[in-house]
Amino acid sequence: MHPRLSVHSVSFPGASLAELASFWQRLGLRRLSLIAEQLDGDGLDAVRRLVADRGYAVEAITHVFATGALPSARDGIAACRERLSRTIARAETLRANTIYMISGGRGARTWRTAAELFAEALAPCVREAEQAGIALAVENASSLYVDVHLAHTLRDTIALAELAGIGICLDHFHCWTEADFPELVSRALPRVRLVQLSDYVLGDRALPARAVPGDGAIPIAPLVEQLLAGGYARGFDLELLGPRIDDEGRYAAVSRACDRTSAMLDALGA
Repeated sequence: MHPRLSVHSVSFPGASLAELASFWQRLGLRRLSLIAEQLDGDGLDAVRRLVADRGYAVEAITHVFATGALPSARDGIAACRERLSRTIARAETLRANTIYMISGGRGARTWRTAAELFAEALAPCVREAEQAGIALAVENASSLYVDVHLAHTLRDTIALAELAGIGICLDHFHCWTEADFPELVSRALPRVRLVQLSDYVLGDRALPARAVPGDGAIPIAPLVEQLLAGGYARGFDLELLGPRIDDEGRYAAVSRACDRTSAMLDALGA
């Protein structure tokens, strides 16, 4: 397993920590990509023990800043900040590299108004994360999630990250078709804190329609090559969900993805 590769926990929906630990060990992973809710209750202590016992590094933690539209009221903003502060403290305990976020939706606002509200609401947490040595980032996600998120194209994700003064989680699956994609990647690169990889088979319509890298049409290697040439030194994360993954079997699909992606990263000198 390539040392810069992680597999997101969402690739095994519903799995217990014990089941995930078995998958991680069998796959030979060295880096973990987690969901903030896995650290609720006794989860933090359990994950911390596992990380210590097996020498894992925590690459990233996914966090939902607002569960619906961004709130305008002071109490609603305070609650969003409190949840993120809790995740930052947990990430610091685990020595995680990055927290990447779903922002909350725009509601009836314009994009610019909602983006400015997100940046203002996030500002105290940005300072808090910097002091803890944790990178905050926002990901690009499908426009089907407009109810809970602002950044869908890579172009808009860059704009939101610049406005908020945070990093970017580049999910290749949702932006590889954009016009002038290499130029956008170059612009994003100084802020990229995590790169998520998966593939897409032309004609698939059932979202999330992800596929094992190498099974579809997405030109993954050119992106990785560009990132490495530009000095990207952080992790690559596999996020595999959808009918193809379920049909093959989640562990089997993830194992194939790890083998193929590790070989690609080795060949490109990552």
